[in-house]
Amino acid sequence: MIDSKKLDPNFKYEVSKEIGGANIKHCFSCGTCTVGCPVREIDDKYNPRKIVRMVLLGMRERVLKSDFIWLCSMCYTCYDRCPQGVHLTDVMTALKNIAVREGYIHPAFKEQARLVGTFGRLYEVEDFDNKKRDKLGLPPVKKTFNDVAKLLRNSDLKEMIK
Repeated sequence: MIDSKKLDPNFKYEVSKEIGGANIKHCFSCGTCTVGCPVREIDDKYNPRKIVRMVLLGMRERVLKSDFIWLCSMCYTCYDRCPQGVHLTDVMTALKNIAVREGYIHPAFKEQARLVGTFGRLYEVEDFDNKKRDKLGLPPVKKTFNDVAKLLRNSDLKEMIK
């Protein structure tokens, strides 16, 4: 059921003004993007044709709050095959950019930002790791990169991931 009161008729225009979203209004739901999508084969939640349709209908909040906009693998299969030149990978990037500006960030990216902010990298280096490296004759790895963590702490991104 779609509640017409929750639809935003200007959402498609907002997406089309975003970098990468210019051709979204050209889509006529042929389904070519969905047929070749490797993510669609694995996860039924990700349906490029349905996502574009939701954008065109104005289902702004549902699209931006969803997990499925973060699932695109950027394989460019849909990009190459779309007869209307919609370039869905670019549209997905545009949707992600709008979502982040609205404060909807996927938990996986929040965790990545937390790790980079804490350690300066995406994983923590333990003493165990450096002992293994020493046994192999490799130099130790620094546990943290304070300069990288400092950059993140001083950026606007820190506020967004809270």
